[in-house]
Amino acid sequence: MHLQIPFHGSPFTLDSAGVAGFFGGDETLSAMGTVHLYRGRRWLGWYNSPGSYTVAKRYGQLANSRFWDGLFPGPNSEPAEMFGLDGKAGPRYVASLSGTDMTTGHLGYLTIQMSKEVEDMAVQGKASTETLPASVTVIRVGDVMDMDEVGMMSTHHALLATIPITISIMTCFSCAVFADWYAFSLILLGIVSSGITCFVIGTARLHLRGPKTVTPGVPPGDGLLLTPRDVVVLIGSEKDVNVITKGHFLLNMHGGREYRSVGLCSLLLLAQFLLQLLLIPQATLFGQMMFLASCAASWVYNSFLSSLESEKIQGDLLLKALQVEGRAIQKYCLHNRRSQAVFACSILSDGNETNEDFDAERMLSLFVPNKTRVWNLWRKKVAAQLKSTCRDKKFHVTAEEKEGLCEEHCRLLKTFLDDAELAFKAYYERVRYPRSIDNWEEKIV
Repeated sequence: MHLQIPFHGSPFTLDSAGVAGFFGGDETLSAMGTVHLYRGRRWLGWYNSPGSYTVAKRYGQLANSRFWDGLFPGPNSEPAEMFGLDGKAGPRYVASLSGTDMTTGHLGYLTIQMSKEVEDMAVQGKASTETLPASVTVIRVGDVMDMDEVGMMSTHHALLATIPITISIMTCFSCAVFADWYAFSLILLGIVSSGITCFVIGTARLHLRGPKTVTPGVPPGDGLLLTPRDVVVLIGSEKDVNVITKGHFLLNMHGGREYRSVGLCSLLLLAQFLLQLLLIPQATLFGQMMFLASCAASWVYNSFLSSLESEKIQGDLLLKALQVEGRAIQKYCLHNRRSQAVFACSILSDGNETNEDFDAERMLSLFVPNKTRVWNLWRKKVAAQLKSTCRDKKFHVTAEEKEGLCEEHCRLLKTFLDDAELAFKAYYERVRYPRSIDNWEEKIV
């Protein structure tokens, strides 16, 4: 005796083929990117996920051969870039001693993003003028640890994955109970293809790669990561700072450079899409509803995974690899760009005042490149104080230096120098950053 199928004989039908193949594809792609950030996630893809055509078309481009390029045309990106784990352009980096001036990559970008999340502290007294606030984030890079197979453990994400898995299995079983074999087979195909794809892609291991050796005798890697508004000061050896400025995330996938296994998974997803397109209309209304229910539950879970801040997770992994503890990263709020310039350059000059390689005027020009006479004179006076070992900084302009300046320009110059003096005092009297992290908390007033 067979159970009566609910809604049997109803003339109403659901056209869910398009939903299954296209809807939710972006969320599924974003969710699949988290499989490399959480250890064990590759075992948790056994649910009927929507968007199979979008996923197949995107990941099929990773497979690199004439056959796969013909089947899935498009650029053959590196795996880490394909999954959104690398490839973003970072800010400009300028070293204070070695003269390095370069554009950073993904890890430099992550460092800037991390600096935005740090709570800042106001260290400067009232400035003569206040424009747009600017910040200086100081990061002391520790000794780089082993960077192989970075990843995080997350128990609650594993528990949440049981929800779409259970719903997919229950809907598949319900279709079997009511002998709707079309819906049963399509849901089962979705479970198998999604699970296999997640497992194959998840076998790749995420690594953090950076230069491991440097030329003997090179100066420290102290320098600046520059953005139009905020700046990050890096303090550390050349070897360790190079991880941020020259390093990158790497996915080590099996299958050689052709990545055949990923291509086969994409082919399976494409076959799933075509079968769903043909057979979903043949299922009963109840089976179609079960199919949509499994897709809806999977879409909600994929949306949750998509909402996770993968860049923040990568940033945490980077900090862990660099052994940057909480007290080794500090952020300070200044009133304007020139105060920011003096404050950041004070950090870099501390201990390097007599070093001929430290070009204070050049570092200041990175913040305020204006070539007017007032700004040129301001940079010259401030640079002279940065190179001075005397604690009593003098910011007075002589009558000879003022010669040729109108009264308005003299007032403007005095305003700029007053702000520079306040920034100097903010650093030397309240913040002065020690080269060693020992007793850091005791040295901050």
